[in-house]
Amino acid sequence: MFQYSIKRLAEAIPIWIAITLIVFLLMNFIPGDPVMQLMDARSGAMDEAIIEQIREEWGLNEPLHMQYLGFLQNVVQGDLGTSYQSRMEVTTILAERIPITVQITMLGLAIAIVVGITAGIISAMRRGSWLDTAVSSASIAGVSIPAFFLGLMLMYIFAVKLNWLPASGYKPGELKFLILPAITLGLSVSGVIARITRSSMIDVLKMDYMITSYAKGLSKYRIISVHAMKNALPPILTIIGVQLGLLLSGAVITETIFGLPGVGRLLIDSILQRDLPIVQGCVIFIATVFLLVNLFTDISCRLIDPRIRSNT
Repeated sequence: MFQYSIKRLAEAIPIWIAITLIVFLLMNFIPGDPVMQLMDARSGAMDEAIIEQIREEWGLNEPLHMQYLGFLQNVVQGDLGTSYQSRMEVTTILAERIPITVQITMLGLAIAIVVGITAGIISAMRRGSWLDTAVSSASIAGVSIPAFFLGLMLMYIFAVKLNWLPASGYKPGELKFLILPAITLGLSVSGVIARITRSSMIDVLKMDYMITSYAKGLSKYRIISVHAMKNALPPILTIIGVQLGLLLSGAVITETIFGLPGVGRLLIDSILQRDLPIVQGCVIFIATVFLLVNLFTDISCRLIDPRIRSNT
């Protein structure tokens, strides 16, 4: 198992390096000059020598490949650069924003898992019934509705009409500001988890050992929770890992809608200000988490299902 984990980690490293290269190139191919944009934002004319000095300080006067090698070396050392606008370290800025994004992502994931798995099991147990049709229709609707539209509808209902929850903003330690964003994220991916759970449970319930379990007189709860769920779990766990990455990317929209000062909101603001070090730092953070989650998911599936260990 240790060798498999090392192998998967080694396979993820080139992917991570490729991601840093793509992010770096995309940021540099964006039209415009960050130095001149900064000058425009400060509404002041500066001497050409000072502008060249700033370019040299930021490393913008070096060849592109040298800029990337320096960038990659700094990222490996944990240095994501300095913000063009605030002159603060990007790691410091991210450290202030990451906890908020992690909170709504974890809450959203918990909602997605509870709603998705529960709905999928109910649908599989009542296959072909009106309840199965209702759950399947709701799952398709959840996948189809854009997160920004769902968030606005929840805001209108629970914040504007019912006045139960705040529409936007954030106060540290107050959970009520995270409920609507978390529900928006959770419901947007719960439909996928429900459909995968339904499909996996239906396949498992057809197995001979499940018929034997019923014949032994075991309770339906024990059969579902112990025997069926354990064998249906690998594909469900895989899709949960993928959806966690999507939740992180979905936070970009959700945090903007609800005015949360997380990584997603920081990314949007930095794009508008063309603050490239922060944009690169946000994207690399999200991509790194996505890779680590997928690595953890692969290892977890291998631990849970002996059939995967025997085939690899």
